[in-house]
Amino acid sequence: MPAAGPVAVVTEVDDVTADMVISELNRRGVPVVRFDPSDIGDRLLVTARFGSGPRPAPTGRLRTPSRVTRLDDVRSLYWRRPTWPHFEHLDAPDARFATAQVRHGLGGALYALTNCRYVNHPLCNYAAEHKPLQLAVAGRLGLVVPPTLISNDPAAVRAFLTEHGHAVHKTLRWTPYRRPDGIGLTTWTEPVTAAEVDESVVAVPHLFQARVDKVADVRVVVVGPKVFAIRIDSDLLDWRTDYDALTYTPMTLPVGTERALTAHLKHFGLASGSFDLCLTRDGDLHWLELNPNGQWGWLEDETGLPIAAAFADLLEQGATP
Repeated sequence: MPAAGPVAVVTEVDDVTADMVISELNRRGVPVVRFDPSDIGDRLLVTARFGSGPRPAPTGRLRTPSRVTRLDDVRSLYWRRPTWPHFEHLDAPDARFATAQVRHGLGGALYALTNCRYVNHPLCNYAAEHKPLQLAVAGRLGLVVPPTLISNDPAAVRAFLTEHGHAVHKTLRWTPYRRPDGIGLTTWTEPVTAAEVDESVVAVPHLFQARVDKVADVRVVVVGPKVFAIRIDSDLLDWRTDYDALTYTPMTLPVGTERALTAHLKHFGLASGSFDLCLTRDGDLHWLELNPNGQWGWLEDETGLPIAAAFADLLEQGATP
């Protein structure tokens, strides 16, 4: 029997993907409490108690404008796209201090829940977001990983790019980035040659990867025991640059690839994750990366695959013995 307590959904205000899962939970009559860490203050009050006693720590309450929830009643926590407060009314040192207290106070209490299923545990997400670690685990599991270099040594970078000829540059981690005039920027996967590398590379490590001669991309969303694989056809190096140019086809992965991807999640203690693969002309799948909290809502809209229902299944079930 599923647990009876609420599912806590931790995310920003405008999160269409979370809305899809919440709608499915509502349809099933599963109680939901939704909040964002940036609501802390009058819109979000937390009380967490620790110490010896008959009940496992933490005990206490979360209070939002519409609900009061006991921490030890939360059956599942869906950690989607939370935002942390910036305390812009404070000067910079006080704002940094206040933000740290929220991350380690509210965040720490949520990380410590017992008898709760995490989808995913935030600290497991954090570990899995490190691309060098992802690459190492994928290789150990037998997935085909393109030759990759992470370096800030200009000579090593030029040698790698010369050796592989066709190569790309990727970011090691996406971060919000704005120009001084407020215009938001992002970084795509881009081709790069040895001739383009100058001494500015020395400032930080960069990720370079041999370019795969692909015919299609594949996004795989794993949700507990369920695996949803979607072939994405386009002529783009990075399909994210133009969603209107894409076509989507559900596909079945080879059994060995599916097992390796689920083992990859298990290594990091994750209940779900979104993988990017690419398909070569010979029919081989090459592993590119894992996003432990990747977007998938538009894929359900495009294909009809029941991904939101799979998330609702996990969250409704709660922790298993």
